[in-house]
Amino acid sequence: MEITTSSSMLLAHAHGVLHLPAPSPAPYLTRRSYCASRKKPGLRPTVRAVMARPHQDVAAAPPPARKMVTTAPPPPPPPPATAVTTTYHDNWFDKLAIGYLSRNLQEASGMRNGKDGYEGLIEAALTISGLLRVDQQWQTVATALERAFPSYILTMIKVMMPPSRFSREYFAAFTTIFFPWLVGPCEVRESDVDGRKEKNVVYVPKCRFLESTNCVGMCTNLCKIPCQKFIQGSLGTAVYMSPNFEDMSCEMIFGQQPPEDDPALKQPCFRTKCIAKQNRQVNCSI
Repeated sequence: MEITTSSSMLLAHAHGVLHLPAPSPAPYLTRRSYCASRKKPGLRPTVRAVMARPHQDVAAAPPPARKMVTTAPPPPPPPPATAVTTTYHDNWFDKLAIGYLSRNLQEASGMRNGKDGYEGLIEAALTISGLLRVDQQWQTVATALERAFPSYILTMIKVMMPPSRFSREYFAAFTTIFFPWLVGPCEVRESDVDGRKEKNVVYVPKCRFLESTNCVGMCTNLCKIPCQKFIQGSLGTAVYMSPNFEDMSCEMIFGQQPPEDDPALKQPCFRTKCIAKQNRQVNCSI
């Protein structure tokens, strides 16, 4: 067979054509031959080695990384709330009334100051609180109020408006209209009088005088007690002024007598806010 193939190649080369031998066909793998090859002892380890190799080459997957859970630090505490000071815009009538009362206080005490407006009124009150005894403070304020309101006008009001529901409600309404320059904005409220409702209470949400002085002693000795005595004696109507030193509000109850054991007279003064203590070293605690 090899000689025939070589002769064929030489003849083809002589004629200029090269004939390559056809490749022998690949052996056909039947099911029987495959089963026979599996029975051969020499092939089994190789097949097993080839089949086992991928499992040996694959590296074990690393365990999933743990997520680090961090707790956020708590937020800082909010800053302490600071007290908000009320700003007042006095009109021409307010300025006139403030200056009038301030001058009367200065004349009654015999001590002058060069300040104007509500600041001058507070300065006059500070001077009286720092230099006079408690009973002298009451008398000085009473004298200033008598100077501010002529006696004939007070006598006429006292005669024409004896104690009654009408007079109590009239005085309450009059206070809310003409005295916000002194105590701040206020409103009329109801109360029970002898089993019936009357609009005889003046409610002041935040007293301007108390806020400006931050002094319990000045509130009671220069406002509360002198005004209660003045209204009772000059107008013939009882009034009870009940300040709240926690929120600086106040109630004026016309027709009610002040209690003998008045809780306002037992209230200690503000230790860190009182301007009488800070500026005058006054021992104003009650």
